[in-house]
Amino acid sequence: MERSLMPAANPESASTSPTLDIDALNRLLHEQPDAAAKLLQRAAHAGHAPAQTWLAQLYLDGTGVNADAGEALYWFQRAAHADVPMAMNMLGRCHENGWGTRVDYPLAAVWYRRAASHDLDWAIYNLAQMYANGRGMPQDRAEALRWFARAAALGHARAMHFLGQFYEYGWEVEADQAHAFTLYRRSAEGGDYRGLCSWASVLAGDGRVNEARALIERAIPLSPSHYLDSLVQQLRSSAHTELRALGEQIVAGSEPDPDR
Repeated sequence: MERSLMPAANPESASTSPTLDIDALNRLLHEQPDAAAKLLQRAAHAGHAPAQTWLAQLYLDGTGVNADAGEALYWFQRAAHADVPMAMNMLGRCHENGWGTRVDYPLAAVWYRRAASHDLDWAIYNLAQMYANGRGMPQDRAEALRWFARAAALGHARAMHFLGQFYEYGWEVEADQAHAFTLYRRSAEGGDYRGLCSWASVLAGDGRVNEARALIERAIPLSPSHYLDSLVQQLRSSAHTELRALGEQIVAGSEPDPDR
């Protein structure tokens, strides 16, 4: 699950206020994050809920302000109680991960469910993960499947990858490799690092090794360290020389050769 909701705010919600220009604010966040933070602080204190959500994210990330998980929690709470779906989702993330508060899986699930009721794809995905891992509720693969499918139907690239695993391995559904591979491809097209690697594995198995390597190279800078460790193990045991070499490059910390 992602830590951040940036760079996108909810344009529909934000457009109700004449005080914030979403495109201009996005530019300001990249060019002068301190100035953007001050603008958001004024709007947030004036009760602008989307600004409260953005400000919370700045405190969570330490962008334009000193990182402060407690302040992030406070502003996510303010915006969530003002019915901003992404704030509800991020409040769930705070409770799931202990950002600014103690870890509370059941409460995290409550907020994911509230955000999911607004058809927010990230919240639906996060709720699916809670079911899949038994966090805050009994583990339930059938429910996880249902929520992953719902998020995937909304175009959530990461959910597509996990849904693909259900079909590849026949978890709660009849195994359907062709459908699984389609989901991996769509996940990769959406830029998810797991989808990129899973689709690369499919291509490598089909002998399309150069294409597979290119996809993995795209996934590397997007992948967290724990995933890279697993990826390296897979690459080192690959039947393909090119992929084994890529695994060694990752270990050495060198950049992949763009001409290969």
